[in-house]
Amino acid sequence: MATTTSVPPHTPTGAGFQNHNFPNPHGPHDARIIIYGYTPSFALCIVAIVLFAFSFAIHLFQLIRYKVWFFTPLALACFLETIGYIFRSLSSKNDPYHIIWFVVQYFMIVVAPVFISASIYVCINKLISWARSVGYELIQWWLAPRVILWGFVTVDVVTTIMQIAGAALIGSSESNMNDPTTGNNILLAGLAIQTFSFTVFLTILALFRLALAKDTTSKSSVKTKDHFIFAVALSSLLVYLRTLFRLAETASGLFSSVSTNETLFGVLEFTPVVIAIWILAVWHPGRWLSSNSDLDLHDSRTATAETASEK
Repeated sequence: MATTTSVPPHTPTGAGFQNHNFPNPHGPHDARIIIYGYTPSFALCIVAIVLFAFSFAIHLFQLIRYKVWFFTPLALACFLETIGYIFRSLSSKNDPYHIIWFVVQYFMIVVAPVFISASIYVCINKLISWARSVGYELIQWWLAPRVILWGFVTVDVVTTIMQIAGAALIGSSESNMNDPTTGNNILLAGLAIQTFSFTVFLTILALFRLALAKDTTSKSSVKTKDHFIFAVALSSLLVYLRTLFRLAETASGLFSSVSTNETLFGVLEFTPVVIAIWILAVWHPGRWLSSNSDLDLHDSRTATAETASEK
């Protein structure tokens, strides 16, 4: 009777990993190793595809229903995440060595949170405009809506391009058996700048809420928006957690214990993003930030009613 020996699913081979249970097909687009550092979980891909596709449908429905076109980037983020995990599933089932599938899924999964951030920036932009319209004296220059929107969006666009370029260089270097350090350094620089930028944004968000709390002239008005502000803040923290993970992953180096651990990817990349998207689906800006004229009228009536009840 023939005996068989089990082979560990991921065995190190020099500067990378190969799955001995998934032989390299050595196709024209295949790297010599699995760039992920593991064979992606098909189950995780399916869960992600279902959740992001469903969230895309919900966000698209609310986008059309409430006509809040400024929130289009979030629906796009859901779509990009769905496509990203579809390509990741191809890596899982068909060929984990395929460079194009790796780069496409990386591009989609990295770019999607940028659109979530852009949507959050727009929400804060609208909230500041609302606060000023109902009497809050927000005169600080760093609470200028245009500075917040275009400043942070510009940083995100530039740093995302750096990350994509870095990832592409890593894939190309691994394919040609060259040193991928340069690509990893570019990727790390993009993530470091993005993390710093989002830290500044979170500080501004906290200072904005403190400014509302200190200004008692329209205290009753802020109560109508507190739940939404909390939802935006929580979503922001989740996106920030995901960015910190990506920074730590890249800083630890290629094929480190962090970058080759899919459990960490699932917990600190997939989970924060999907929760942030669903929070903003439940507390959708369409129900809190309608057109300015309707918003101001609704808030002024609410504030008047609450003031009367307090008396």
